[in-house]
Amino acid sequence: MDLDVPDPVSPGVPDFAIRPARIEDAEALVNLVRELAVYEKLEEFAVATPESFRRNLFGSRPYAETFVAEVGGVVVGLAMAFPTFSTFRAQPGLYLEDLYVQPAHRGRGIGKALLATLAKLTRDRGFGRLEWSVLDWNAPSIGFYRSLGARPMDEWTIYRIDDAALERLATTAPPIARGEEGHRAD
Repeated sequence: MDLDVPDPVSPGVPDFAIRPARIEDAEALVNLVRELAVYEKLEEFAVATPESFRRNLFGSRPYAETFVAEVGGVVVGLAMAFPTFSTFRAQPGLYLEDLYVQPAHRGRGIGKALLATLAKLTRDRGFGRLEWSVLDWNAPSIGFYRSLGARPMDEWTIYRIDDAALERLATTAPPIARGEEGHRAD
């Protein structure tokens, strides 16, 4: 019997795929980041372009790793992370910069699958921890993270220096002695 009806998804089998991002995903990454920025009420700061993602994620020196979630061949979510280093542990870690799943695709396990992928990567590389920041008002995300066993680091406050303040501070830097043991020139 020949039926033109697709097989239903088997129970327990996800109807999405997680894979490393590819250079051709740059436009989709920009769109997802813009959606995230709107959700976080930070859209004026979302200035990424497909070209900046191509250069900084897929160029000669990738600065972060990105995994995407696909449903029916369409990118609907992302997890972007980069290595960190703990001096107290003398061990690297992974910092999750952004995790986002489009609202229409939430509740299917995609966010958990993206985080689990990063947790596996962290463990497999011998890193000591996976960490990230979340906006204080984002109760749904906080609840989700806590349900996975994440704990807040309430005693820490994040500081940031960027734009004009970064430029001002950078102009006060002393010259770096070249050839010193332990110095890595960029």
